[in-house]
Amino acid sequence: MRRIVSMLSEIRKLQLERMTAPAERIAESQQMFQFLDRSLSGIGMDGPETQLGEVMTSADFTYAIQEFVQRQMLPGYQVKQFAFEPLVKNDVVPNFQLVTRYQDRSSLDDLEFVADKGQARPGSRADADKKQYQVHVWEKQFDFSMQTLVNDDLGYFNDQAVQMGQSARRTLEKFVSRMLWNAVTLLRLTNLGALYSTTGRLTTARISEARMAFNQRVDNGGNPIPATLRYIVIHSGLVDTAAQIQASTLVAELATNAANIIRGTFTPIEDPFCAGTAPNLPWFATTDPAVGGIVPFVLARRAGVPGPMILRKKSDIESITSLLGGGTDAAPIWGDFMSGNVVVKVHDEWGTFIDATEGNMYDNRGCYASSGTAA
Repeated sequence: MRRIVSMLSEIRKLQLERMTAPAERIAESQQMFQFLDRSLSGIGMDGPETQLGEVMTSADFTYAIQEFVQRQMLPGYQVKQFAFEPLVKNDVVPNFQLVTRYQDRSSLDDLEFVADKGQARPGSRADADKKQYQVHVWEKQFDFSMQTLVNDDLGYFNDQAVQMGQSARRTLEKFVSRMLWNAVTLLRLTNLGALYSTTGRLTTARISEARMAFNQRVDNGGNPIPATLRYIVIHSGLVDTAAQIQASTLVAELATNAANIIRGTFTPIEDPFCAGTAPNLPWFATTDPAVGGIVPFVLARRAGVPGPMILRKKSDIESITSLLGGGTDAAPIWGDFMSGNVVVKVHDEWGTFIDATEGNMYDNRGCYASSGTAA
């Protein structure tokens, strides 16, 4: 609380200075806030009831607290994040052109018995699947007037750089969310049948079904592959359901003594951008792209751009003392010559695999989806 009082004191001081108030008036205001600070610490409490009441109802305190609420408290929230990193494999590409990757979806032929003095037959191998993707530019421009920045006594607009970074992160999270939930991806999994999709809601039994579906995945040669369910992406309305399934030693939704054999076998990841209406809430299961070589999704970035950048347009103003003499560059806060605007741009680059049949799935063998529409 004393820290807040200190901030209120500074706010009111800056307000009075901006109003060109006399020094005596500023000093009087500071003395009032100092008394409030001492009162909170139990120092100098002569006649506290009257004096403290005067401080709390004064115009100085009222103006300062209003400014504090508007500038400090109301914007002070954090956006919920989608921690998607474990779901995707990161790739780095050299430029904005299409890059080609080859995905091996088949194994070598089995060995064959060869009789005495017999000759081994030639084996065969299917070609690897050709996959292509590229990165694209993502940007947004923001303009601030020079006067607004100068009048910003609390540094409110200095925090905009943080919010611009949050905006870039949020845009990327929405992009990854759409990779999972777009109509083409979901339709492809539905068409692949029961080993790739269901309509059931999130329960212990349904997760077990999904795990067994992953265990039955094979390569193009019909040989089993190490596809193991590791992550379940859930709608925000399923957070408690997933936590209950993870915490229960018995099957959470059944009043029996059946052991909960799936607890601890998967990691739930909340996707705040996933759409759904209770009780029909979707969920999506994937393998771990870092284990087993089965990559459900890929996220590519251009080399040298590992994250968002905040760029500022350089001021085109010079300060001079003579029309004939040299000049010096004005500070960036002066903005451009014509309007005084300070122009800032957020720039990022990313991309992923896009296919008219597969959606964004780089390898559908690492995916399993449920619409959550059936009890």
